Amino acid sequence: MDLQLNGKRALVTGSSSGLGAEIARVLAAEGAAVVVHGRDEARATAVAKAIRADGGDVTVAIGDLATDAGADAVRTASAGTPVDILVNNLGVYDPTAAWPTTAPAEWAAIYNTNVVSSVRTIQRFVPDMRARGWGRVIQISSVLGHLPAASQPHYAATNAARDNLAVSLARELKHSGVTSNAVAAGGILTPSAQAYVLDLGRRNGWGETWEEVEPRAISALSPNDVGRIGRPRQYADLVAFLASPLSGYITGATLRADGGWHDA
Repeated sequence: MDLQLNGKRALVTGSSSGLGAEIARVLAAEGAAVVVHGRDEARATAVAKAIRADGGDVTVAIGDLATDAGADAVRTASAGTPVDILVNNLGVYDPTAAWPTTAPAEWAAIYNTNVVSSVRTIQRFVPDMRARGWGRVIQISSVLGHLPAASQPHYAATNAARDNLAVSLARELKHSGVTSNAVAAGGILTPSAQAYVLDLGRRNGWGETWEEVEPRAISALSPNDVGRIGRPRQYADLVAFLASPLSGYITGATLRADGGWHDA
């Protein structure tokens, strides 16, 4: 399927590693010019170099989106060809966080990074999309926004906020040609997630190899109907579709890429 992304330009925040890097790679492979963003220039440049080696059109923008100054720097670094697609992927999480020990300041900090960073990019890039009459805004969220666990409650709350933000923005952008959606992830096998789960599995006696640990991890951490942890490419393909002209009748939606995640 031709996603008709040639001639479009996408900014993917937090794309110097993990899921964001995979989204940037897929968008570039589908023909979009991409802006790889991160705070670490070496890591962002490495992702951009790999995309360029595969024939992609890519630039790098460095800045801390948890601050207004950092968001301004990203806007400046992305200047030139207009940004048509904004993928707000930047986010942090802490699976060890718990209600009794997570201080209010930690709640505020994660909200700033996971939610307000998206507000900063929306305010800097979406007005131009609206003026041109075309654009795509996609929030990368988590199924924990719908099915929160007792652990990391502040992270789950930020994902509920991201989904809500996507709907509110869709109402704001009605009849403009710019759509706003969210994609809620279940368990996705990024390198950092695999390392964490493998270590957890070994400590809990689930096994020593990934093949041994994964089934137990699914049961304990991410029960789902497919019966495995999702791969980054599967998630990135859905984001690429939403970023394309083919998705023009979808807005204000939260699509779940979670294998049918359910409460255990």
